[in-house]
Amino acid sequence: MSKEEIQPLITEINDKMINIDNHYDLEHIKADIVDLQQKMSEPDFYNDNKKVMSVGKRLRAQEELLQKIEKLNVQVKELNEIIKNISDEDYNEIEENINEEVQATLHDIRELWISALLSGKYDNCDAILTVHSGAGGTEATDWADMLFRLYKRYCERHNFSFNIIDVQQGDTTGIKSATIEITGDKAYGFLKCEKGVHRLVRISPFDSNARRHTSFASVEIIPVIESEELKIEEKDLKIDTFRASGAGGQHINKTDSAVRIKHIPTGIVVQCQNERSQIQNKATAMKILTAKLAELKEEEEQKNLNTIQGQLKKIEWGSQIRSYVFQPYTMVKDHRTNYETADIDSVMDGDIQEFINDYLVKLNTKN
Repeated sequence: MSKEEIQPLITEINDKMINIDNHYDLEHIKADIVDLQQKMSEPDFYNDNKKVMSVGKRLRAQEELLQKIEKLNVQVKELNEIIKNISDEDYNEIEENINEEVQATLHDIRELWISALLSGKYDNCDAILTVHSGAGGTEATDWADMLFRLYKRYCERHNFSFNIIDVQQGDTTGIKSATIEITGDKAYGFLKCEKGVHRLVRISPFDSNARRHTSFASVEIIPVIESEELKIEEKDLKIDTFRASGAGGQHINKTDSAVRIKHIPTGIVVQCQNERSQIQNKATAMKILTAKLAELKEEEEQKNLNTIQGQLKKIEWGSQIRSYVFQPYTMVKDHRTNYETADIDSVMDGDIQEFINDYLVKLNTKN
């Protein structure tokens, strides 16, 4: 682009940077970093592991945020200086480099702005994600398995760590349901956008007549909430142990290590079978239960438990948030934002960030 053509992009960069500086209070971030560092220097600080993890996580996040904003401000300042002072002749010699720098700066600003949209109460939390297959037998359980792999690949792409908590295998292939705990910066904030029903359209590999099938799976997302105020009474729990099934090593079928917990007052049921011992499985199941009960309490909607858990009443036609079409053409379309792409292979390999970004922008526009 010529010097004249690139000027509107420079103006856009300046406007967006002003929005970012207005949204983030740099002095507040710096003060927060100092306060967190002082907490870590207190004599008894390292006696509380939960406090160490919580404060350390926030300190790292604030330091990284400050570094990103300061770096962007330097980039924008340098770009403005170059465009303002460079001659047309000199500009022509470095036009390609300037274009690349402008596009890179716009990308960095957009990423930081998307992160700024994650300001909800639980957006900084880790997440527990569960995929449930809908009606449809083998075709549905295979689709749930494909969707489960998609989210594992998304985690790998974004350096989120994940731990498989529970997997219920399908009768023939695939999964009936599977649950993972996802740990990473703003894991819940990003993945909350995936809550809902996902629809698949393809020629079924399980149909000898090669007919086109439609299948559904739902995704449930809850934040991992550390609630010290929430006390769960033992009398309110029904705890069952059973022999785990599926992959997990030689030990998995030898003992009743899997744990299922029902919270009697609300009817919430959670289970875990992928840890090595019954004690570990119980601890993980209690973590999930605590998160669900804390969210239920926060939103004060005990009469609408399905909404709180992120489960729709029916996993069927008309309720989907996104469609994935393999035949007769390829398309993935989000029905909430109308964002779509034909690159279904990349999407199934976990490349869904643009869908998430578009939805976050729409949520912010609504608000």
